[in-house]
Amino acid sequence: MSGIYEKEYKLTSSDVNKWQRLRTSTLMRWLQEAAIAHTEQLGMGREKTLDKGILWILTMQRVEVLRMPVYDEQILVRSWPGKTMHVFFPRYYEIVTKETGELLLRASALWMLLDQKTRRFVFPENAGIVIEGAECGREIALPTAPKGLPLTEEKPFAVPFSYVDLNGHMNNTRYFDLADDLLPFEQEGRLLSAIAVEYQHEIREGQEAVLKWGLNEDRTAAFLSGSDASGSSLFRMRLDYKPSP
Repeated sequence: MSGIYEKEYKLTSSDVNKWQRLRTSTLMRWLQEAAIAHTEQLGMGREKTLDKGILWILTMQRVEVLRMPVYDEQILVRSWPGKTMHVFFPRYYEIVTKETGELLLRASALWMLLDQKTRRFVFPENAGIVIEGAECGREIALPTAPKGLPLTEEKPFAVPFSYVDLNGHMNNTRYFDLADDLLPFEQEGRLLSAIAVEYQHEIREGQEAVLKWGLNEDRTAAFLSGSDASGSSLFRMRLDYKPSP
């Protein structure tokens, strides 16, 4: 398919949780890696960005899950760009089974450029970054702010070294490891149906944050947020799950 990046994976033991389903953090890592690899294929890789002190960062993500891949299953991860919107680079994704082409999930994200030194956003035209959109009609809506829920629990958190990536901040995939440890649904083996996340400010190594979370009344959704010492919001995440049988 022209304009669409594709990579095959076979789920191994390190990719799945104890329920033999793909870890949410692994899913998000594969989506992240697909976006980066495709950007490099399109001629906008590290020579245009990282080597010049410019970072690719995620600002928002949305995922709709029909079924999570399972252990030993062979899948295809696909990704393609949307039309650039001012400072935002939309990107779309889908995952299908290799054997039958069954659609497992679809996703969308908004990426942008960040100056490595000033930590301020970079206008694409000033950096010579151009990515042509390749929308194909299978896109889901772009991400919007997650819908909140009452927050009933609270815990302090400091970013460990192992959570930090080459951008010098907590990698987006690690937010989902954090959610799996704090929220009950993955631990209970519940089936994920949707993700909405907004990364409002980066969290640097050693930075302290206050995590707050809560569930809805029928236990089909959870909301997790983080704020800094001054109370400024750092991120917001909503995870929706299928009702218990």
